[in-house]
Amino acid sequence: MDDLKQAYKTMGLEEFAPREEVEKRYTTLMKRERSRASSSAEGGSDFAQVTEAYRLILAYEDQKYKQAFNEQEYGKYKSMAGQAQKLDHFWRYYKFHTIGAIALIALIIYGIVSYVDHREHQKYLASLPPIDLDVSFMGLFMEQEESTLDDVNAAMLKSFPDWKRMQSNIIFVPGEDGNQYAYLQKAFVTVATEKPDIYIMDRFMFEWLGQQDILMKLEDIPELSEAAGSELGQKLKTQASPEEAVYGMDLTESQLFEDLPLMKDDLIVGIRVDAERPEKAIQFIKQYVDTNP
Repeated sequence: MDDLKQAYKTMGLEEFAPREEVEKRYTTLMKRERSRASSSAEGGSDFAQVTEAYRLILAYEDQKYKQAFNEQEYGKYKSMAGQAQKLDHFWRYYKFHTIGAIALIALIIYGIVSYVDHREHQKYLASLPPIDLDVSFMGLFMEQEESTLDDVNAAMLKSFPDWKRMQSNIIFVPGEDGNQYAYLQKAFVTVATEKPDIYIMDRFMFEWLGQQDILMKLEDIPELSEAAGSELGQKLKTQASPEEAVYGMDLTESQLFEDLPLMKDDLIVGIRVDAERPEKAIQFIKQYVDTNP
């Protein structure tokens, strides 16, 4: 403190004069020094002392400002003010580094959890019996309230005591909707990438799928030829075959319609031309054809 008082005295100022006066006084003394630049060395030595005093006063002012700022910002933390200040400074200078590190850690954790979940799901699938039939519902189909695809699979499976497992999915496509094109795009991608054994369709999707040349002719199958020749057989003209042929079986009046816990209007069943399990697909259709009134 004595050094500070001496600094004000050296500059010819009252103790603790305002910073503006300090700046103004130093500017005045500096101009005087320049005007006598050719004077004796003693004058230069005196100005060096003035400069040192000026720097000491500014350092004091800066420290006073910092203390006032810290008191305003961190005074509410009382005994923890020092730690709060350090934390604030750390966050101010390393905010983006910290956010990046947290994001990276979160990404790593997410990757690990996803990998573990995937492995567990694969173990679960490996523990299941082989799939007897893979079914894809396409069209205006929705699960009823509180029902799931597991319920749908169980409802179909009960008609086949020798089967252990059925798999199904629903591709919702409304018959008339402003966004129908988007739904059809999804259906097209699904048809191109997934290969179920049978499709269960409403009438709109039966006609649409028929144009994709992916349905098997049913009238050529001995077990289904009789039903194909009846009113149950649903005919189409396709791009590959301009002559009408039976590609679907109408099971709207069959037990299947009653069994399925789905919201639905029509049930037309067709077999995918490259089905992995065509024999069981035929058995499925034959089973429900025989339940028609």
